[in-house]
Amino acid sequence: MDNLELRRRANDVRKGIVTAVYSAKAGHPGGSLSSADVFTFLYFEEMDIDPKEPDREDRDRFVLSKGHNAPGLYSALAHRGFFPVEDLKTLRKLGSYLQGHPCIHIPGVDMSSGSLGQGASAAVGMALGAKMDGKAFRVYTLLGDGEIQEGQVWEAAMLAGFRKLDNLCFIVDNNNLQIDGPIDQVCSPYPIDRKFEAFNFHVINVDAHDFDELRAAFKEARETKGMPTCIVMHSLKGKGVSFMENNADWHGKAPNDEEYARAMADLAKIDEELDEAAGAEPEKIGAESEKAGEA
Repeated sequence: MDNLELRRRANDVRKGIVTAVYSAKAGHPGGSLSSADVFTFLYFEEMDIDPKEPDREDRDRFVLSKGHNAPGLYSALAHRGFFPVEDLKTLRKLGSYLQGHPCIHIPGVDMSSGSLGQGASAAVGMALGAKMDGKAFRVYTLLGDGEIQEGQVWEAAMLAGFRKLDNLCFIVDNNNLQIDGPIDQVCSPYPIDRKFEAFNFHVINVDAHDFDELRAAFKEARETKGMPTCIVMHSLKGKGVSFMENNADWHGKAPNDEEYARAMADLAKIDEELDEAAGAEPEKIGAESEKAGEA
């Protein structure tokens, strides 16, 4: 899938996030939006998965350690075909299977999560189990940069590094904001990269919203042997919705009617920009071919 198509998919995921949280009148849009690009890359490009066989034994696994960002995961799963996109509107509603944190009964969800730090341990257990059973699948887990203030994360990292789990990839969504404000003012985990290196991880820093960088990072992670990888994604909380961007207030609240309309207008504008980019690409290719012919 080329970058333009990935950007389209990511914008669809963002629209699903905003719609789900608006419909629920509750939820966590900020971190879901900052993670939308990596959700998209994982589910549409990176992971060996099949929506028709969500429990296939040799599938890759994903654990959303920062489980409150369930709207982002749900939107990616829905757009990938694990369940109907329309069901996103049932988020957190009585009787819905899409509750505020991921649960393992949901198609495509590999681990129930929500208590911060615990998902990292579950992912390490999955990766260790794969090694012990001689299985080839890979395990990915997404953590928040505020979440890594939890001690359990570092216990899990210590075991992963010691056991040389090169089938494991930690991903840290480093948007620098948590519910109480900037992480470096609440309880700084910086420098994140050097801390994971100290636990025997191969560390890669990337722009969370650049698909070329994400593609190269996950390729490097797959090719790294003898140690787990941590991809530190430098992201923008609320990415794609102008008034939510870099605003801790949108960590865990839903937009009202007027804010929902503004948010969807922002995302519709991105669709228009992508349409313009798609129209410009053939012209660019034609111009380059003509120039080559003249040469």
